[in-house]
Amino acid sequence: MTETGGTTEQSGLADVTRSWTEILFNRKMLACIFLGFTSGMPLYVLISLVPAWLRSNDVNLATIGLFALIGLPYTWKFVWSPLMDRYKLPFLGRRRGWALLTQVVLLLAIGVLGQFDPSISLQVIVAVVFVVALFGASQDIVIDAYRRELLADDELGTGTSIFVNAYRLSGLVPGSLALILADHQPWTVVFWVTGAFMLVGIVTTLMIREVSDDALAPHTLREAVIDPFVEFFSRDGGIKAGLAILAFLFLYKLGDNMATALATPFYIDMGYSLSEIGSVAKVAGLWASIAGGVLGGIIMLKVSINRALWLFGFVQVFTILPYIWLSQAGHSLPGLFVVVSGEYLGVGLGTIALTAFMARETSRAFTATQFALFSSFIAVPRTVANASTGFIVEAVGWTQFFILCTIVAIPGMLLLLKVAPWTDKRLPDAEELEELERLKEKST
Repeated sequence: MTETGGTTEQSGLADVTRSWTEILFNRKMLACIFLGFTSGMPLYVLISLVPAWLRSNDVNLATIGLFALIGLPYTWKFVWSPLMDRYKLPFLGRRRGWALLTQVVLLLAIGVLGQFDPSISLQVIVAVVFVVALFGASQDIVIDAYRRELLADDELGTGTSIFVNAYRLSGLVPGSLALILADHQPWTVVFWVTGAFMLVGIVTTLMIREVSDDALAPHTLREAVIDPFVEFFSRDGGIKAGLAILAFLFLYKLGDNMATALATPFYIDMGYSLSEIGSVAKVAGLWASIAGGVLGGIIMLKVSINRALWLFGFVQVFTILPYIWLSQAGHSLPGLFVVVSGEYLGVGLGTIALTAFMARETSRAFTATQFALFSSFIAVPRTVANASTGFIVEAVGWTQFFILCTIVAIPGMLLLLKVAPWTDKRLPDAEELEELERLKEKST
């Protein structure tokens, strides 16, 4: 048997398939719920709670805007991810040890934020917020790696869906509960209550089993830094295949990233009031992205990751098209709700399939490093979209812009022929076969 990251070749073995109940109803999915929740908490503290706290203490908008730069660790987390592949802390194992450390630091850092007064301690607050961002990104590294090592390939779609939706729902704590609590309690209480929700992750980490294989882990720092790249580009197909995967990661969601980059300015230009945008467009986007994630997980109980990428990719492309109509129709609240719901349904579906694909393409020897690289790489199209779309709209107008977004989505779909063909069937590797046998024994 030869294993090359996300591709396993094995002779003399028949395809082994499991029912959706065997995949869905096991403790792994329960772990994905709690790990997704704790992974999302720090990010939503940074983007929802901290700005509200600063503004309520009369910090000017320019300064609050600069706080966004403190979130850079989420974009650059691949820089230190090799350390988390190479080194194992002296407790709980390679993944659980790092997870527990990050979660304890996050609980304390989030809790202590409320002790400071933004009017006189802004520099200290910047430092603490950076700690939250750094350890939040580090927690993402280790939990992404753990999830990949925990789930068999046929569980990646469903497990990813559950994880992503729990990640999103965690935003209700700092983005809703904490803000409501702030109307009745001092900020010191608000931040400690919010930080206490990291106990969900701490308890989960203590209860789950370690899955990292020390025999596969890199034994030197050089191996941890260099070998993930060597391994990735030495798989079947060599450098061309590796570059095709990277190009696919860049292009698969570029069309919908562009279409949604200037969503709010588009709604305003179409004559919608801020109240209409908040009550119709934002609600439509929220429910549809969550629904897309849930629906994606359900569908992927029945179809492979490759086929999900095809199906969900077509949804992504075709749900951009109604924006062309909306740009001509102008003010229509029912139209706005339907168009935004369709677009974000596609966004939710595509995110699930792409995240599952990235997990499958990581080598179990370098899970933290390769997954961090992939997740950082797919953030590049969002940056490109945010930086360029304004110039494009000013040059061609909204209707032609959405036509362009649809066209831009096509190359990513064409690359599926190379990186994820519809008819491709992967055989389970040794670890997956062992897990299947255990499940079969339990069911009988």
